[in-house]
This record gives sequence, structure tokens and C-alpha cells, in this order.
Amino acid sequence: MGIIDTSVIKKALDEKLNARLKMYLKICSRCGLCADTCHFYLAHDRDPKQVPAFKVRPLLELVKRKGEVDEAFMKNMYEVAYGDCTMCRRCSLYCPFGIDMASMIGFMRTLCVGQGMVPDALQTSIDSYWEFGNQMSVSDEDWLDTVQWMEEELQEELPGATIPVDKKGAEFMYTVNAREPKFYPMDIQQAARIFHVAGADWTVPSKPGWDSTNLAMFAGDIKAATHVGNLTKQAAIELGVKKVVITECGHAFRNVKYESPVWLGEDHPFEVIHSVELFADYLRTGRIKIIEQGIKEPATYQDPCNVSRNGGCAEEARYLMETICADFRPMTPSGNYNFCCSGGGGAIPMGPPFRHRRITAGKVKAEQIRKTGAKIVVTPCHNCYDQIKDLGAVYELDYKVVNFKELINEILIIPDELKAPEEEGDE
Repeated sequence: MGIIDTSVIKKALDEKLNARLKMYLKICSRCGLCADTCHFYLAHDRDPKQVPAFKVRPLLELVKRKGEVDEAFMKNMYEVAYGDCTMCRRCSLYCPFGIDMASMIGFMRTLCVGQGMVPDALQTSIDSYWEFGNQMSVSDEDWLDTVQWMEEELQEELPGATIPVDKKGAEFMYTVNAREPKFYPMDIQQAARIFHVAGADWTVPSKPGWDSTNLAMFAGDIKAATHVGNLTKQAAIELGVKKVVITECGHAFRNVKYESPVWLGEDHPFEVIHSVELFADYLRTGRIKIIEQGIKEPATYQDPCNVSRNGGCAEEARYLMETICADFRPMTPSGNYNFCCSGGGGAIPMGPPFRHRRITAGKVKAEQIRKTGAKIVVTPCHNCYDQIKDLGAVYELDYKVVNFKELINEILIIPDELKAPEEEGDE
């Protein structure tokens, strides 16, 4: 860590400390009502330093000092901003003043970015966005090869199924999390199977924009976050689609629908919906059908913060769970009030240096799941997915983690006319 450049901090205070943030800092009464809302606070035996209002004290002090701070001060801010908060916004629901602690933590991260203080793994992802247009350094060729591979496998079962690439004027452009082509290519095939049965008019772009995640947003690097958001926007405009459908990823949805229009200074000329909403619509309207008994094993649902509380899809997700699962056991609390799994806010992508913190804070989520007795945990978010798998192993819980695509594919009724003809001798 180098010498702190206070001129950069002062410039950020002048240009980015807006009226809303100033108001939050001024009106917070330190009442402590936000304490029990925070999974970090509860998981650390109610340590006062984990109270949300306490975590933003470095920002309050920095403002009082008018940016005149030293390296030790900024190092502490870095540890708090990246390691002690996932910016889930649960505390904001309970604040009597509606103070958004997450926006203040986000600003603290932006101040750290100005000093080159970013978790190494997040910085690597940001560099990858600039060079490759996605967080996983997937080349255009590898992306298309993966799409073709998944299409060819799918056609063995459904001869007419395709994963359309660069189809101009399609109803919607489907975007994915770069983890899918890198580590979970079957996710793309599962989505394609559902779309084919539903008779969807869709496409994916061949060039950058197909990865709708935005880890730069979590890092607090607004310049990079704006660039990433623009990639998806321009791909959608180039293809002339009416909608952009986001894969099962929470922060990708928040990025494209809510954040990037603000960064880019104008509304998108297309609608943005999460796949949770799309799947719910397909089931309601009968565009896809599932076997009557559905999933029989006891199942619960993890509300991703950026799908439910910050995305408005809690009720659609509950409809899916009640429709798909015969024994749905909601967590307590659930929906918009559910606890963060502690894998969000960049915690999973930050890698090993932050693993202990997210696992410790995840104890609250592990206990929620334990109380349901569920054998299946459903979550439409890659960060939640990986975090809850880790929690199951660490806290010795017996369940499997799945997303909605996996469950729907398991019980999806495929019309006979779409299936490959049986070869002679097949039963």
C-alpha cells in the first residue's frame, strides 16, 4: 500500500458525496435498531463493532477531517468496507429513518479504489472486463464454442432446439454469468431447453455483453462498472431486442436494470427482467408444463438480496417454489426480510483472503436452513449457490443446492413432437 493521496479523496468528497449521503450521515441517531438486522452482528456474538451504524463511522470521520487522513485510517476503512458488510440493505428496512447503509459502504469502497486499495481478486475481474468484456477472461471464440457445444448436445434430445446467436429483432436477448461458460455450461443448455419448449423467440450476442455480471460495481469502481453496463446495453441495441433476460444471478439483474441506467445517464430502450420472472410467467400461462407431483423432497428457498429485497422478485420466486415443490418450507424470516447468505457484495469473488469472514457471517444463514429441515435449497444466484454449498460443508448440513433451471428441467414435460424419434429397438 502506497502513500495516501488526499487530493484524490478531497476530489471524491467534492464530486461524489451527494446530498443523500450527507443527509444519511447527519440524521443517523446511532439508535442501534439496525443491529439485530445484520447477519455479521448476530454471527459475531453481537459485537458492537458489527452494528451497521458503527461500520460507517470511518466515513463520518473522514468527512469531518475533510479528507485529511493517513494510511492507517484508509486501511481500516478498507477492512470494514470490504470485509464487514455485503451491502445487502436488510438494515435499511428496519431503520426508522430509512438510511441506506449500503450506499455509504459503497462510497467507502469507491474512496478505497481511489487509493488503489481493491481486493486482488476483484481487481483481476475488473481487468478482465476491460480486456475480454467478461469477468472470467473468456474469449469470444471460447464463448461461441461453448454455446455450440451445448446446442449440439441439446439437439440429441430435441432435434429442433437451437441457441440462436446474433438473431436480430428477437423478443429477448439472454445474458449469463461468465461462470456458466467457464464452469457450469449445462446452465446454458438448461435455459435453452426451457426456452425451446416454451417456443421463445430469443438470442445471445456473440460479442461482449453476454456476461451481465458487474463485479466492478461491488469493488466501487464506477468507471469500470459503467463500461460493463454499457457492454450489455449496446449488445441489446445492436440486436434490436425488446427485452434483456438475466440468468439466475442477483447482482447482474441489479446492474442491468437499476444501476447501469443511472451510470449511463439514460433509461434503456428495452425492458429488463430476471429469469425468475420469465419462468413464473411461462408456468402461469401454460407455455411450459411440469409433472403434477413436482419435486417431492422438502425444499426451501434462499432469497438473493439483489433478486428479492433489491430486485422486487420475492413474490415471483415464492410462486415458483409453491408451484414446483410439493413440500416447500420457507425460511424464517423470508422474502424481502430474509438474511443475506454472506456470499454477496463481492464476498465470493474476493476469494480466499475473505473466505473466513463470509463463512463466519454465514452462520446465520446456515441456522435458518437447518431449522427448515430442507434437503434442497433453491437459489437463483451464483454467489448464493456457491456460498450455500460452502456453508453446508462447513456446518455439516445435509442438503443439495440447485437453481430454478435445474428443478424445472427435472420435472419439465416435453411434448412428444419435440423429442428425437426413437431408434428401432428402443422401448
